[in-house]
Amino acid sequence: MTRRDQIRIDPRGRKVKILATIGPASRDPAMLEKLLLAGADAFRLNMSHGDHADHKAAIQAIRALEKQYAKPIAILADLQGPKLRVGQFKDGQAVIRHSGHFVLDRDEAPGDENRVCLPHPELFGIMERGQRLLINDGKIRLKVLEADDNRILCSAEVGGVISDRKGVNVPDAEVPIPALTEKDRRDLAFATENGADWIALSFVQRPEDIAEARKLIGTRDIALCAKIEKPQAIHRLDSIIELADGIMVARGDLGVELEPHEVPPLQKRIVNASRRAGKPVIVATQMLESMIESPTPTRAEVSDVANAVYDGADAVMLSAESAAGAWPEESVAMMHAIAAQVERDEGYKERVRFLETTPDATTSDALAHACMTIADTVPISAITVFTDSGSTARRVARERPGTPMLVLTPSIRTARRTALLWGAHAVATKDIGSFEEMIGKGRRMALRHGFGTAGSKLIVLAGVPFGTPGSTNLLHVVTVTGDELDKHAE
Repeated sequence: MTRRDQIRIDPRGRKVKILATIGPASRDPAMLEKLLLAGADAFRLNMSHGDHADHKAAIQAIRALEKQYAKPIAILADLQGPKLRVGQFKDGQAVIRHSGHFVLDRDEAPGDENRVCLPHPELFGIMERGQRLLINDGKIRLKVLEADDNRILCSAEVGGVISDRKGVNVPDAEVPIPALTEKDRRDLAFATENGADWIALSFVQRPEDIAEARKLIGTRDIALCAKIEKPQAIHRLDSIIELADGIMVARGDLGVELEPHEVPPLQKRIVNASRRAGKPVIVATQMLESMIESPTPTRAEVSDVANAVYDGADAVMLSAESAAGAWPEESVAMMHAIAAQVERDEGYKERVRFLETTPDATTSDALAHACMTIADTVPISAITVFTDSGSTARRVARERPGTPMLVLTPSIRTARRTALLWGAHAVATKDIGSFEEMIGKGRRMALRHGFGTAGSKLIVLAGVPFGTPGSTNLLHVVTVTGDELDKHAE
């Protein structure tokens, strides 16, 4: 077996996708190849770390692997967002007394055990008595006693050691700052110019944040993923999902700003809302956290990943496990094994299916649902979807059919974005111009990519006229004859 064949043993083997973060432990091209062969479908560039030269080298290595293995790979550039931080201390750190008073002010002098600078003037004046300030991922919890335009007096509900530049979360107020900082704008320009397929927008609070990023992207063919990690985003979830191309359940900061027990039901709510809208949804953060240092995960972590798969998430994500851990390849392989095992569960298919229809369902939605119904009734080896923009594939994926989905598109950008879509195996191929050409190509590509043999039945789903996005209106069941591979390569 050649290395090229290893990754394509069975393209129908796992429907949930794996998004692996690149970092010092995985930036080397040889390690990226190992992660791909272990099961990674897409790679995340964390723009909070590394420089543009590092990220550019990683993008080039991924595109080389994509060519080598003939497998479209999604690259997601995750913007840092407006991170709030305290200033510096005289000795680099100080101790805030439990139940004691502590002041955050605009004085740039080094701080001590009584006060520190908060270099974010937009926070002064919006804080109110009783609201919380969480420092260092919630390890220090302050409650506001009084606030004005220059000073916020707090009581320490939970004290402890505080050091230079630690992060600040403001869970109880909407912070009047844009979702894109100057650094984010530079990183966004870099990502768009260097071929990223997805942009992840951090700390989204309102639909306008999505619109701002969309305006900067302009006409470039790049998808936007909204990271849900602020309580304010939960209140506007449906509006944010409507404007975004995909959603990430970013449980790190969400778990800081909310009580830990509030996050699991919110995860399910976000996944369900995204699926209802037909938008890819990624579950992220601390999924196999112990594998940063250990070659095996805890049982609780295995259950966490499995729970996200049972919820019907499109993708699950590795963060530090693959970016900075000691076992990046093993982390990807473990996530693959967990997802594959869940999908073999007899009850999985029924758990991830939607039984409801949306009030604004279209003919295209009805045809996508019909694909699943037909495949449940007669033996179908694959649902072959012809699409330019990817919308038809998203409609089929929304139904979570048990039958594999082969996505054929003339756009390599669409094929790459589809690498984060549940159950989709995308192939970039030449465009079609007629019904007969579509049927012939559907048969040939199914045979070539292992989605059928002679005598197999395929569902072919497309839109006529060809090349018109959003016009899904044709469903056809065909039989593979077995002689299609004699045709010229596509």
